[in-house]
Amino acid sequence: MFSNNLIGSSNTFRSVIEDIDMVAPLNCAILIQGETGTGKEVVARAVHDNGSRRNKPFVAINCAAIPSTLLESELFGHEKGAFTGAVERTIGRFQTAHGGTLFLDEIGDMPLELQPKLLRVLQEQQFERVGSSRTTQVDVRIIAATNLHLQQMVEEKSFRADLYYRLSVFPIALPPLRQRKGDIPLLVRCFVNRFNERLGRHVIHIPNELIERLTEYHWPGNIRELQNFVERALITSSGDVLTPRERDLRFIAPVPQTRDVVTLADAERAHIHRTLHETNWTIGGSNGAAAKLGIPRTTLISRMEKLGFSKSPRRSTVDTNVLPDIFSPESHNRSLALSGVLQS
Repeated sequence: MFSNNLIGSSNTFRSVIEDIDMVAPLNCAILIQGETGTGKEVVARAVHDNGSRRNKPFVAINCAAIPSTLLESELFGHEKGAFTGAVERTIGRFQTAHGGTLFLDEIGDMPLELQPKLLRVLQEQQFERVGSSRTTQVDVRIIAATNLHLQQMVEEKSFRADLYYRLSVFPIALPPLRQRKGDIPLLVRCFVNRFNERLGRHVIHIPNELIERLTEYHWPGNIRELQNFVERALITSSGDVLTPRERDLRFIAPVPQTRDVVTLADAERAHIHRTLHETNWTIGGSNGAAAKLGIPRTTLISRMEKLGFSKSPRRSTVDTNVLPDIFSPESHNRSLALSGVLQS
């Protein structure tokens, strides 16, 4: 029985469910690929919960959230005195997950020097703690996830090819929310029910006009962004009708059609600029522009230089005429009109 967190009935999402159903009983490695906010850990948990290891530990670690100097110790553990501050022997995530599943999120951010050690565990199910020569045997299923294009990183020599092929025995591609818009009404209702209980609200009505507006929006932050929007709307709703603030409605204004783009460089420049704007010109990190574009940070910096950007929006030479104005008077008027309907 699948987790209640797997919500959706669209064709694109049903194919994901079919993949989970097919691979969950097996012990092969899985690589989940998808944009930030698409629910990669939810899928990983569904695989674990529907497999033979369901009664064993599910251990998750975000490879991008731990400094590279500490990641090896987090994964494999360390002996007392192995390094400054190692005051006692510590087991790592692999040993904690023995018999169960280890979920390696943001695997594309794993340092190159650590990748051979991960490859060895995948192939031989054994490792040594930091500061130890004693081999530890484990039985762990590996599920990895990334929002980056690992194959491109392999070509750029920033990710090991042998590790990539060992991880991607069974790849699962998660569609972005804009490719499964038919699931938005179901997701909204689910989030409303969830946050009603958590926040002590009693919202039972969701205006059709709001559902239409949510369906038109492109959701660059995917399900996580939609969930945050619904939670914020419940906080500001005083009655039984879901009533977002007007300022929040402005942020989900549909992106109007841009004027014809003459060259591929213009299209690329517009897309990169829009993404940088959405991330407040943050380039790196799990929520930065490079992650949203699905390319390494160094690749984005190189393309920005090629297209005439600087790292500061104030010094950028981009032609903003090719970019959509999501706060145009027309969009603003539509937001005000919808706000009036919802609050009437």
